[in-house]
Amino acid sequence: MKKLSFLFILFIGLINAQKLTSNEISIINQGDKNSALPIYQTTDENQHKTLLSLSTEIDAKDPNTATLVKRMKESLLSTDGGVGIAAPQVGINRKIIWVQRFDKQNEPLEYFINPVIVWRSELQNLGPEGDLSIPEFRDQFYRSKVIQLEYVDLKGQKYSEIVEGFTAVIFQHEIDHLFGILISDKKEKEKNDAYKSVDAFKKSDSKTR
Repeated sequence: MKKLSFLFILFIGLINAQKLTSNEISIINQGDKNSALPIYQTTDENQHKTLLSLSTEIDAKDPNTATLVKRMKESLLSTDGGVGIAAPQVGINRKIIWVQRFDKQNEPLEYFINPVIVWRSELQNLGPEGDLSIPEFRDQFYRSKVIQLEYVDLKGQKYSEIVEGFTAVIFQHEIDHLFGILISDKKEKEKNDAYKSVDAFKKSDSKTR
């Protein structure tokens, strides 16, 4: 009985943890709900703190989640060649990303809620990356060539898929944002790491994310 009570309390705790705060709801619904949300920048001290914070899961079926998903897409479309965006980049530390699918016909933009990388290949690519939140920063980074991803949609439906190449790079970049990892900091941490270089990027001129 004690074990069942503990599991029930844990379940309730997880549900409550997914609920948006009043501040998050205010940000999501500010201004025209059909317009882009401002993209946070590392040059602003308070915005930088948000970008460095850990994101938590979100309730996929909450109507505010749908609004956030839509406005994040508008934010990405408002950029000059951006190929991905994460919720922290619009001020919400929740697990939502948009990714341009270069691995699919017509290269569509797709959203992913509570995405998790459950497997990464040891084989890595080396290629250029920039960031929508870090002005004038660009460098070369190693990323796994293939990943296995799990996520849900706005209906709460679960999915699992394997992604490779340049699209896998975008996923890894955006999911890093959900852990408060910026490529500017990543470069510093990887200085002493050793990798085997593999020139296997689909797009050698990758743009900001």
